[in-house]
Parts: sequence; structure tokens; C-alpha cells
Amino acid sequence: MPPKSDLFDLSPLPGATFGGVMNFKGGMSGRAATASFEKNPQPLLDALYASGGFLLMPQMMDILDEPTLMVRLSQLFGREVENNLKTYTAENKTLFNIHEQVPEIILVTNAPPINSQPMTRPEPPLTADGKFPTRFPHRKGWHTDQSFRRPPPDFSLFIAVQPTPKGQGQTLFADGTGAYASLPVHLKKRIEGLEGLHALPGNGRSEKAVREGQPPKPLLPHQRSQKHPLVRVHPVTGKPALYMCESGQMDWVDGPIVGMTPGPDGDGAKLVYELMRHITQDEYVYVHDWTKGELVIYDNRNLLHAPSWYEADKYIRIMWRTTVMGNAGPEYAGEKPSWIPQTAAAE
Repeated sequence: MPPKSDLFDLSPLPGATFGGVMNFKGGMSGRAATASFEKNPQPLLDALYASGGFLLMPQMMDILDEPTLMVRLSQLFGREVENNLKTYTAENKTLFNIHEQVPEIILVTNAPPINSQPMTRPEPPLTADGKFPTRFPHRKGWHTDQSFRRPPPDFSLFIAVQPTPKGQGQTLFADGTGAYASLPVHLKKRIEGLEGLHALPGNGRSEKAVREGQPPKPLLPHQRSQKHPLVRVHPVTGKPALYMCESGQMDWVDGPIVGMTPGPDGDGAKLVYELMRHITQDEYVYVHDWTKGELVIYDNRNLLHAPSWYEADKYIRIMWRTTVMGNAGPEYAGEKPSWIPQTAAAE
């Protein structure tokens, strides 16, 4: 039963088996709603967990004029909202623009000077029955944010500042909780206790890089690949979920599955492909076609997502994202952030 609130109505996410849409009552603005949630965030949190870790807020245009609102809202979901000026090195700052006034916000965009290009268009662009492709490996790019870190983050908040026209630049989300629940018993037993090895992109450890014969780059201690449970128990809901990425964010040199034959043709790779095909079936996937001012909140601990292609030579797409940390689960308790060099952490 969805949580009740004087502030909002919560309805199921259309076309999905998970997720919720939060509409504020009485024409309440995003600014006013955020202020109300700051006084009592529990209804918001209850709505998010009741919706499987995914909320769509269609009425958040205020953030575009007052970006600090996005940080205030993010702070309700965890004890730390990442300050990107402190945690992104000079080397990987080139992946994103950091908002000039609000360092907690990164800009995901193809606008200069970043010129970050979209995913390659799937080939063929449609499935055999004429549908938009979502299933791996036809659809590439499935991941959970910053899984190459330990502890990994809890939530991401993502808002459309300047979306592409409908039918391009969508974001796909997949339900790791529902996908795990439907696994056959023999496969649940097979993956029990296994760990995936997650790699920082751009270091020659992706499946593509390994198959092309690119030598992996030497890694500094804070760049090393990180182990995570393949089945992750959510620290709030207690529900198990598949926690993994595919070819671009797993380590295909020493992994992708710890203790299994490594490499793109090893037993670990075959298991990744089997599980990724399962989690990206239609019944676990939601495709979001963006409208300006829409905000989504997604739980990285049990959801995967993937970007989609758009005509980058015709359209500029601008999205803002914040990253929230603080409750990765008991298996990460007391760990120092793997991605921050200890010399920097001590300063």
C-alpha cells in the first residue's frame, strides 16, 4: 500500500513493474515541497522504498533556477552528498563538467568543452519485432553509478535541464530486486557468495579494450578495481538484488567474477552475460523519455541504468546529477573511501 501524505500523491510508474510517480498536491512547487520534506523527510523516504528505489518527480523546474535545491533534496537521502571538486582528480574531471556554483552537481552533457558523446546507436536500431532495444547485449551501457568505488554510493538524483526531443536520449532502468527474485533456485545457489570485480573506466580493463588487445594501464592504489557482492542485500529493505554492471565497468583482465576463470571468454564472463540478459528482460526494465524539469531519484544499491543514443550533432543535451553516500551496508562498515588517495585524505 503506497504511503499517504498531505504533500503528494504517489502512483505507479506507467509501463513498469517498479517505481513511483510523485505529484505534489495543490500545485505545490518543488521549492515548497523540498522545504516541507526538510521538516519531515520520512514520507519521502517511505515513498521511495515502497517504489522499489525509483521515484519520478515531474514538477521540479524550480531546481533549474535554484540549483542548491537539488543539493538540499539530495541531503535527505544520506549523510553525504559528494562534493565533486574534492573527489574528482584532474585526470577524470574531463569526464564531466562540475557546476560552477554548486560543486555537488555534475553536468552530463555533450556541450563544449566536455563534448561527452552519447552511447553508440544499437545495431540494428530496433529489435526483430520493431521495438526499442533494452536487452543486453543488444543494448549496451548497463551499470550502477560508481561501482568501481568502495564503498559504492547509495543514490543518484538526475534532472533534465535540456533534454533531447522525445524518442532520443532516454535513460533505461532495470530492477535488480525483481530480477534476482525470479532466478531459478539452481542459479541462486550458483551465485551465492560470489563477488564481481568492478573497474574504473578508461584503464584498459573493459571487455572492448581487452578484446582489442589494449594493454591495461598501471593503476595507482586509489584506482584499483573493487570487489562487490554479486547478490547485494539492501541495508534498508533487507531484499536481495543483483548488483553488477556489464562490459564497460567490470574488470575483464582479472575478472569479471572473482574466483572464476578471468577474461572475456572465461567462465566469469559467461556468467555476467547470462545474468545481464536476465536482468534486462522487458519485465524488469523501464525506459524514461525525458521532459525538461523532470527529476528522478534512483537507488544504486538495487537498480541498474543505461543511457541511450541521440543525435549529438544536432542537439545539446544537459543533465545534472548528484551522488549520495552513507549507507552502503554492514559489509562496508568503517572502510575509508577507496577512490581518495590517502595522502589527499590526510590533508
